[in-house]
Amino acid sequence: MERKTFGLLFLLLLLFSSLLMVMRTKARVCESQSPGFKGACAMDHNCALVCKNEGFSGGRCKGFCHGCFCTKLC
Repeated sequence: MERKTFGLLFLLLLLFSSLLMVMRTKARVCESQSPGFKGACAMDHNCALVCKNEGFSGGRCKGFCHGCFCTKLC
C-alpha cells in the first residue's frame, strides 16, 4: 500500500514540475523597430548588435522593407 502511495506522489510531483517548466518557457517577446539602425537590414547579427547597444536583448531583420526589429522579454 505504501508503495502505491509513494508511486502516486512521485507521478504527481513529476507532472507538477513539468507544468512549471512549460510555464517558464512561454515568456512573451516584445518587438519594436530600432530607431538607431540605418539602411536595409540584411543580417540578423548586425541588427542584434545595434539593438543590444540600445538596451534590448536582441534583434532580427523582418518585413518587406527589411527593417531591424529589437526584441526583449516583456
